[in-house]
Amino acid sequence: MISYHARMQPDERASTSQPTAESDIARLQRMILAFARERDWQQFHDPKNLSMAVAVEAGELMDHFRWVTNDRALKALDDPRTRAGVEEEAADVAILLFEFAAVCRIDLAQAIERKLARNAKRYPVELSRGRADKHDRLR
Repeated sequence: MISYHARMQPDERASTSQPTAESDIARLQRMILAFARERDWQQFHDPKNLSMAVAVEAGELMDHFRWVTNDRALKALDDPRTRAGVEEEAADVAILLFEFAAVCRIDLAQAIERKLARNAKRYPVELSRGRADKHDRLR
């Protein structure tokens, strides 16, 4: 089996148009990749399995809010045990997503910036403020 992590060195990032300072995301990705490498988990952490793990962990995050009304969702976080569980699941989602992006050689910071720029065009403030409509329903 090809090790996807073997293709990306801990300090290597996806190609960028110009050199920039290391982002916080890239720093965290190096830590995550090192954590997996120390445990010889690269063999299991391919794009398919990592994408599935992100979905599983997102489900575990949602489980903390199941059967809670919208107006009670934030109040649920006032309970220290609930908050701790939500924080752990949010971290699990982020860890796996950051690792997925590193394995797939996606510069996550750049991808987010591009997506926000695209969404700004799809959801102009004057048409979307206070509305939950999909972009194709705004006009």
